[in-house]
Formats: sequence, C-alpha cells, structure tokens
Amino acid sequence: MASLEDSALEKHPFNSTLETGIRALVVLEAFYPRHCDLMEMTWFDHLVVHTSDIGEQDVPKSLHPDLPNRTGELLVRRQLVERSLRMMQQMHLVEVFETDAGIEFCASEEAPSYVGLLQSPYSRALKHRARWMADRFAQHESAEIRDLIEDRIGRWTAEFRADDTTSGGAV
Repeated sequence: MASLEDSALEKHPFNSTLETGIRALVVLEAFYPRHCDLMEMTWFDHLVVHTSDIGEQDVPKSLHPDLPNRTGELLVRRQLVERSLRMMQQMHLVEVFETDAGIEFCASEEAPSYVGLLQSPYSRALKHRARWMADRFAQHESAEIRDLIEDRIGRWTAEFRADDTTSGGAV
C-alpha cells in the first residue's frame, strides 16, 4: 500500500517536501556562508527553477516550464519551503540560527558532500542555476532582493509584504 507521501509525489513530483528540501539545500550550499531567512528561501526556491522570471540578460534558461500562474505559487509555497528546511535540518544538512532579525538557515558542514552526490542532468542544471543566483544575490541585503523582485516581478510581493512585515521574517 502506498503512503500518503508516495501519493503526493505521484501527483506533484516538483512540490514534495523532499524535492523542495533538495532545492533549498542546493541553494543554501551555493550561498554558503550567507544565511537566508524563510522569505528569501521562498523567493530563491521559485527563482532557482524559474530564472527567466528575474527578467535580466544573461540569465540561465528556466529549469521548469513557464506556466501562466506560476507566480501565484509563492503564496502557498512558504509553508512547504519551511517544512522542507526543517526536514533538511533533521538530516543535519541545514543549520538553523535564531538572530535578532528572526530565524535564518545555512548549509551545514555535511551539505557539500551530499550536494556533490547529485549528478543527474537535472541536478547539475539546478546547481548551475543556484550558483548563478548566489553570484547575483549573495552580497545583497534582504531588502535589496525584495526591492528587485518587486520591481521585476511585482505580482508576488504586494500580498507577501504584509506577511513579511508582521512576522519580521521569523518563522
């Protein structure tokens, strides 16, 4: 008999906790040693597979199809990203830090070894896009990234902003 998680994987293979957790781990490993909060990780989870949404030249081609309603995913993805980060923490691949700004996530010392094992064509493409994002965003403050996303992909953030300011970026 199939488990509930198996059933979810059959229906939504790119939206399982495991798939999202691996994407989060790849992103955090590319951004190391920078810490990222939950809001940033939600943005980065979208951007790592929809790189063309950033709307700049010399951006790697999006890894997932550009479906019409994909930006609306962010409103529901935050909880999935949080669950996936917690799962990666339980596997000792992600470290969690409580700071004055809220809760932040960082790749653990074990992360590079695990990420190095990911060698499928999809995984290599994902790592390439994560490195591109880290080169593009790692030196920016969260507010700068938010401003850029609002400027380029403003559809998301009007509804997100209220949540971000009330929670202080904390989980």
